[in-house]
Amino acid sequence: MRIFYILFLVGLFSFQAIGQTRLDSYTDVKIAKFYPNPAVNQITFSFEKGIEKDKSFKIFNFIGKKVFELQTILPKTIIDLSEFYRGVYIFQLTDKKGKVIESGKFQVAK
Repeated sequence: MRIFYILFLVGLFSFQAIGQTRLDSYTDVKIAKFYPNPAVNQITFSFEKGIEKDKSFKIFNFIGKKVFELQTILPKTIIDLSEFYRGVYIFQLTDKKGKVIESGKFQVAK
């Protein structure tokens, strides 16, 4: 009887985890798209229409130092990577209050 109860609980928790994953995947809407990844010379960010108002775009190296910032965002922004070292970088799109709207990571391969 104990084995049945344990298997029932494991199955119940597994079912809840699957349901949660499905729910999250439907609500995960991307505002920024970027390519290529990994990038060598430049990377292009495409933002949804209307997102450019009162937003800030920042790029940080993997240890958290800000290496790039844009106060005015265009729907299609191309960033020159000639001053970037090889490695992983984090980008953040924030509103005027500083709340992070979207973040992600990309790789520079030189």
